[in-house]
Formats: sequence, structure tokens, C-alpha cells
Amino acid sequence: MKESSAIYRVLFVNQDELFEVYARQVYQADMYGFIEIEEFVFGSRSQMLVDPGEERLKSLFGDVRRSFIPMHAIVRIDEVEKEGVSKVSEAKGQVTPFPLTPGPRKE
Repeated sequence: MKESSAIYRVLFVNQDELFEVYARQVYQADMYGFIEIEEFVFGSRSQMLVDPGEERLKSLFGDVRRSFIPMHAIVRIDEVEKEGVSKVSEAKGQVTPFPLTPGPRKE
């Protein structure tokens, strides 16, 4: 099994807010229509300044081992060299959800 050193920036919409998080593992989940995110990465707290947005995300995702995000909520996924500052911003009027496609048919 190869050692993963890649870091991914994932932007997704949740309840009219745009979330920007960083993680080491991002892939299509076994559950149809979901993206799976594991190993969230948060910036080190070596400075005295505290970013309330990042602290909010750290409290939301700090204890989460794995998160399943609906595929239509994903805005973009980028592979980056190093993690940035995770943040939450207002998404009203900025992001249009991708249209859903029907799931596999059971016959």
C-alpha cells in the first residue's frame, strides 16, 4: 500500500454555506452518489492568532473519521501542495448545485 502524501482541498455546499476543508483521502464512496473524505487536515496552531472559521470547522470535523458528502454538493476538489486555512463562507447566489442524475434502475 502506497504512502499518501497528497493533500486535497474540497469545496462543498451545506445549508447555504460554502465549506473549504483539507483532507488526505478523497474518493467515491461505496454508497451511490456520495464522495468520501477521510483524514481531515487542519493548520497548526503555532501562531497566537485564532481563525474562528477554522476553529468552527475543527469542532465540526475534528472527531470525524470519515465524512460522506453528497456528490451534487461538491463544488470542486483540488490536489494541493500543502494545506491552507479551512473556512466557511456564505454561498447564496454564488454556487448552483449540479443537476442530479437518476440512480441505477432496479429491475
